[in-house]
Amino acid sequence: MSAILPPVTTLRLEVEYDGAGFRGWARQPGLRTVQGVLEAALAQVLREEVQLTVAGRTDTGVHALGQVASFETAATLPPDLARNLNGVTPEDIAVRRAEVARDDFDARRDARSRSYLYRVATARAPSPFERGRALWWPHRVDREALDICAAALLGTHDFTAFTPTQTDHVRFERDILAASWAEEPSPWATEPILAFRITADAFMRNMVRALVGTMLEVASSRRTVENFTQLLQGAPRSAAGETAPPHALFLESVEYDD
Repeated sequence: MSAILPPVTTLRLEVEYDGAGFRGWARQPGLRTVQGVLEAALAQVLREEVQLTVAGRTDTGVHALGQVASFETAATLPPDLARNLNGVTPEDIAVRRAEVARDDFDARRDARSRSYLYRVATARAPSPFERGRALWWPHRVDREALDICAAALLGTHDFTAFTPTQTDHVRFERDILAASWAEEPSPWATEPILAFRITADAFMRNMVRALVGTMLEVASSRRTVENFTQLLQGAPRSAAGETAPPHALFLESVEYDD
């Protein structure tokens, strides 16, 4: 006679975190990662080991405002799982929402698009309150050139030039659904922030940061708009600009059909 297994529930988590103290999302032996911390908290609350699937793996130092993860569990759920988890997680990570999802929900596979935000501070002096949240760029900025670069990103392109040469990626085309630069007020500093937002079906490692680094070179007249657009045709990584640092990058949201 076979044993009756307890029912399995699929959960969806919406998470935000300060990436400064993490070696990225993915669990790594001996290193502090977002996945490792969250899975340890879930094991403590549920009394059961679980494995998280995530919508977008963030790199070391990258933040998240709207990360989404999913997992399956046969444990009995507390009335307010998010509150329980926030009671045992450190201050640099928070679960905004924890809810039961449909049985076949997968945070990575079901995601239709991801949106990232990169923040650039262009004031003459660095703001101590934006340290760790924005890239200080005290150089010439040609806003029109930035806008032209952002507009050129729309559609499907080959982004080989914007991901490391040593990579596990086998497909380098990505569909860019939205991309724009805009001035936005800073919640801490008196000078506005230049915010770059981009939405795509998926991203490659370092892709947004390499795009930002290259566009800033265009904005400071170190390369031309024409050169930037040519890079979108599958040029080698060496042809593009430097990779912007991670501390100003945020995974802002993940979109699903529901």
